Parts: sequence; C-alpha cells; structure tokens
Amino acid sequence: MMTLGMIENSTEAGFNKVAGFGLKSIEFCYNVGEDPSELLANTSDIKKWSSEKEIKVGAVGRWGTDKIADDGSIIQEELKASRMLIDFCADVGCPVFNTGVNYVEAISFADNCNIAIDFLSELINYGKDKNVKIAVYNCNWNNFIRTPEVWKIILGKLPELGLKYDPSHCINGKSGDYLAELAEWGKRIYHFHIKGTINVNGKHLDDPPAGLDITNWGAVMGCLYAAGYKGMLSIEPHSNVWQDELGDWGIRYTIDYISRMVFTK
Repeated sequence: MMTLGMIENSTEAGFNKVAGFGLKSIEFCYNVGEDPSELLANTSDIKKWSSEKEIKVGAVGRWGTDKIADDGSIIQEELKASRMLIDFCADVGCPVFNTGVNYVEAISFADNCNIAIDFLSELINYGKDKNVKIAVYNCNWNNFIRTPEVWKIILGKLPELGLKYDPSHCINGKSGDYLAELAEWGKRIYHFHIKGTINVNGKHLDDPPAGLDITNWGAVMGCLYAAGYKGMLSIEPHSNVWQDELGDWGIRYTIDYISRMVFTK
C-alpha cells in the first residue's frame, strides 16, 4: 500500500512535526553544501525517534551536487558522499536513495550518458546488498536525467534504476505530459513527491498545497495504482506564500485531500 508522508528535517523537531500531522513516513533531503557525515553522526538518535514515534524513513535524497567533473570523470568525493548516504539508508531501514547527475558541457551527450551510467551503476551495485534502491529525480536541479528521451537511454541500460517522480517538474519544465509519463514509466517509480503547482498563460505563479493547484491528482493516483506503486507519497511544501500557520493549514489540507485517494485496509 502507498504511505503518505512528508519531507522534514532529520531532527527530533522534524519527527515531532510529522507525528503532529498524523503521518507515518519522513523523507530527508541532504543536498549540495551539506556534509553527509553530519547525518550519519545522528543515526542512533534518528533510529530512536523513528521507533518511538512509529515514523519510518521513506527516502533520502541528495540534490544539486556535481557528480561529474568538467573532464568527464566521476568526482570521487561525491561518490563517497553518496555511498555514505546509502549506508545511512541501510542503517535506518530506508528503501530508496534519490539522486541526479549533472550535465557536462565540455563533452558530448553520448559521453554524458555513458559517465552517468557508470556513476549510477556504482550506486546501484553498492546499494544492492544493503537493500537500498537508487532513483533519479526528474527535477532539473543540476540533473539532466529528467525526460523520457533520456530515461530511455539511462534507465534502458540500467534495469534496476528507478525514478523519483514529481508531476510539477514536468509541468514547470514543459518537458511533456505528466500523465503520459506516468502511464509509460510508472512501473519504474521508486519514490513520489506530492507538490502542487500553478501555471497561468505559460508562466509559473506558485506552488500551493496539492489540491489547490492545476495538477489532476485523481488521474495521477489512478496512474500510480495502475502501475502497482506501493511506495511513499512524500508531501513537499514548496511555496514562499504558504508559510507559518497558513503553511501548516495547507499541509493539513493536502493530507486530507490525498488521504481520500489512498487505499487502506
């Protein structure tokens, strides 16, 4: 069954916030500029909070970092950082590590694909014995593996690689039809973000709570059921408008809205 959760900080306050919303899953994003060793140092506390509050760590992600150097080689320091986060996932029982791969302008598209495959293969092989799956996010934040044209090459070569999918990136990036992407690639989705967005006359307006936006969430959920998706549905608050009390109300609105589409026994 799908599990509704949200992105929050890897602190006791973060767990308390997720628990306060009645959710049972939390996602951590440890992005560019953040040292994974700091997260690993808190592993014992995170396991304690997870157990006490009955909140599972559903995903860990690393956005925005360069994985490939300008000469087309793998940046070993970042490979090490990714492996550390996979170790963390294994230790806390998290099933998915999300990442991306930057595009290097100095080399060809084919070479970019080949080195991305090499980098992701390293992560897949490292995570395999630890029961941690690897997914690439469909966001353009220092990542070129975000459209079906590239997925056909990279995911076609790596059958164990999955997707972290967010319909808003397809809408805002104008990369295509998100329902068509879900219909074709739904079985490769390992992790899913619930984030609203509004575009008017081709211009981005805001990312309000899901259910107060232009995304056809009923059809999205229908596509996920058709694909047999059973992972985390991770709410991602992503608006400068929806903050403080309004932001908390928006999260509750989304929880109520999406929960009605989530099958429970």
